[in-house]
Amino acid sequence: MQDNVTEVTAAGIARLAGVGRAAVSNWRRRHADFPKPVGGTETSPSFALTEVESWLRRQGKLAEVPLRERVWQQLAGHPEGPVTALAHVGCVLLLIQERPTVWLDASAGSDTRLAAMLPGALDQVLGPRLGLAPDRRGVHTAVPDNGSPAVNTGATVHSSARTSAQPAVNSPGAVNAGGPAGPAVNAGPAVRTVSAVNTAPAVNTPPAVNAASAVNTSPAVNAGPTVNPALAVNTSPAVNTGPTVNPAPAVNTAPASYAHAPHTPALHTPSGPQLLPSAPLLRGAAELAAETGARQTFEFLLGRHLDANPRQYTLTPAELARLMADLAGPARTVLDPACGTGALLRAVDTRPEQELFAQDSAPDLAALTALRLALHTRATVRGAAGDTLRADAYPELHADAVLCHPPFNERNWGHDELAYDPRWEYGFPARTESELAWVQHALARLADTGTAVLLMPPAAASRRSGRRIRADLLRRGALRAVVALPVGAAPPYNIPLHVWVLRRPDRTPAALAAPEVLLVDTGRFAGEARGGPDWQAVRDAVLDAWQAFARDGRLEERPGLARSVPVIGLLDDDVDLAPARHLPPPAVADGAEQLTAVRERLGETLRLTADLTPPPAAPAPPARWPLTTVGELARGGALVLRSGGIGGHARVAVLTDHDVLAGTAPSGSLPESEEEAVLTEPGDVVVPVLGGGSVARVIDEATQGAALGRNLVLLRPDRTALDPWFLAGFLRGTANNRQASSYASTATRLDVRRLQLPRLPLDEQRRYGARFRALDEFERAVRHASRLGQQLARGMYDGLTDGTVAPD
Repeated sequence: MQDNVTEVTAAGIARLAGVGRAAVSNWRRRHADFPKPVGGTETSPSFALTEVESWLRRQGKLAEVPLRERVWQQLAGHPEGPVTALAHVGCVLLLIQERPTVWLDASAGSDTRLAAMLPGALDQVLGPRLGLAPDRRGVHTAVPDNGSPAVNTGATVHSSARTSAQPAVNSPGAVNAGGPAGPAVNAGPAVRTVSAVNTAPAVNTPPAVNAASAVNTSPAVNAGPTVNPALAVNTSPAVNTGPTVNPAPAVNTAPASYAHAPHTPALHTPSGPQLLPSAPLLRGAAELAAETGARQTFEFLLGRHLDANPRQYTLTPAELARLMADLAGPARTVLDPACGTGALLRAVDTRPEQELFAQDSAPDLAALTALRLALHTRATVRGAAGDTLRADAYPELHADAVLCHPPFNERNWGHDELAYDPRWEYGFPARTESELAWVQHALARLADTGTAVLLMPPAAASRRSGRRIRADLLRRGALRAVVALPVGAAPPYNIPLHVWVLRRPDRTPAALAAPEVLLVDTGRFAGEARGGPDWQAVRDAVLDAWQAFARDGRLEERPGLARSVPVIGLLDDDVDLAPARHLPPPAVADGAEQLTAVRERLGETLRLTADLTPPPAAPAPPARWPLTTVGELARGGALVLRSGGIGGHARVAVLTDHDVLAGTAPSGSLPESEEEAVLTEPGDVVVPVLGGGSVARVIDEATQGAALGRNLVLLRPDRTALDPWFLAGFLRGTANNRQASSYASTATRLDVRRLQLPRLPLDEQRRYGARFRALDEFERAVRHASRLGQQLARGMYDGLTDGTVAPD
């Protein structure tokens, strides 16, 4: 067995063959030639994907694995893990997009030849696209953000900050094993030194591999602070002076706050041995890219990975990212200091000579985001891995815009070690105010009059521990707007998050104060179910208010929605910036008339409900029908089975599992992805697979054309063999759902293929279907009456308490 075999679990085999996991267990017991495990554990073994595919074909259980599924299984079963596999795929897809002929030449031979040629080919692409400068061994270092060119005179790898506490003697192949003040150990007699006057912020030492703090061995005069102490840049030519040793130390004038903050590039060129296990995957990804495009292929694989690991990542919804990018406005240089999966930078409108700066504390995410952005845009992408607050990768950057979705409620953000950091221009944040630390970091990285847009928890607008900083942000004109989003706009979905819009004040004294601040509350646009808010309404309301406020400096009051508030009116003891506390309620002059209309609609619905109430049930002996399963019907061609996707490029509404459970209209929106969306048609039956409820919904004319959301399965019956309402009705049986469900520690999952229904003639199916359809109409009427009743009760409570409805 090869060491680089792609492995697949029993669940993956079930997905390939379109069966349940129980069927895979049965095959293992009944077939002696079933492939033997090659990894995993005794209770959760894994198998070689190629052996599984061969066995399934021999058994007639698999005609051909779809290319997308095969590539995904190769990625998910990669011996180094899916994240490493994704990084390798992203590098190659960028090469295919930028230099397709180079890929064709490299891939023409064996896997060994491909792995040997790829590092050099990738150097030609990763350097220009990601702002990296390769050294002679193909290892990339970051170009400093002050624009100085990188000139590397040797294979130097810096893993910590430069220090001038101790001179060092470097030779070819020397390894510096000392600490910040330790001497260098010479591995050979030859010594190369550089004798030059350096006018750039940092100087590279002669060829050496430094495992600790690098020491400058050449006389140097630094005319400015070191921009990047981890990835120093040599702007002077190297001079080989033979065995002469010059131990003069360098002078380092970098700010103390960043002297201990090494800059780790987001991505390094993988070596040939690292790429060799990925060769089959890379060929499959290239084949998929030929069908769908390089960017679309990476989006599909990354989306699958994120969807398979939802608890590992906090995602920013695409609609929210677009709103935040539009609030920031057009910008040439944009920074996201907590980039995550890159959603905010992907939402930025492209401009000529644009530069995108990204940093994340998770090295894996930083690498994937850099590749994702490079595939998405022609802008120069500069990515870094590291804790932004403790190890800022871009201390000299002055960006036109900063977009940020920071981590919330972080206690260990660097409070103790960053007490004297120069970024705290508006006050030192308390340990519990990590979000205000991110706000001030964003302001510190802005150019004058630049705009920062941050997603914030609502508590940051009102916690007493942050009131002094909020007051200073207001007094100096840095905080320009606070927007309260509807519940469900972004995780955590149970609270209404805020968006803060800030601007770096001009240095002129006249511009140090803003007389008014914009407050917007979009809570009214929350969706009825948990499918998300009405993003178009949110977007229109927020951008219209912001553009009018930015143009005029104030905004006429829009009751219940937006107003501009004088700064002096917010500078009380609490400095509470929550929009709901400062906005008047919406106009209620016609409140009584609206309640009367709701009451009339409720009466009509209750009368309809009474008419639709099923007649008394007639007793009948238990039926003994021959049964079949959904899986058997799908294999026989009586229906088509499709699973909900993770996104799509069609701009249509999404039918979510919550919509199906609540019986409401499609309320979701598609995450931005190139995966082909599954669109509903009249007569389709949609079944949610999570939650343990016995629910099935038949798509009608009003809901056709919606995209199928996650955790939903669509059944498209052949009308000549299967009645949709008959199918949906029998799928809702409680006992039927119980036998087809599996139970985890926190959820119940339905295996739709195991659901049963009787084999009946089409005429008998239609008789049952008519009865199931009448029951569905009755159920919808009851739900509508319930919603109207709640609306009437809530309106009466509000009217009585605000004085718009008389008690008589």
